[in-house]
Amino acid sequence: MKELVEFIAKSLVDDPEAVSVVECPRDRGTVLELRVAPEDMGKVIGRQGRIAKAIRAVVKAGGTRQGKNYFVEIVD
Repeated sequence: MKELVEFIAKSLVDDPEAVSVVECPRDRGTVLELRVAPEDMGKVIGRQGRIAKAIRAVVKAGGTRQGKNYFVEIVD
């Protein structure tokens, strides 16, 4: 799942080298912390958070197929 989030984010941003995804296991499931360059933050979030919601939906659907819970957090 980490690779999927990384691939999607790198496809959206101008600086793909600055993209990093860290898996953090938690009680409820695994949190995927997505970090991008500050100037690319808007591209990953999108207008009114539409792109961020879409990324979260894809990850949630993929996690459901694997029987795991994944959550995406976009951090700076």
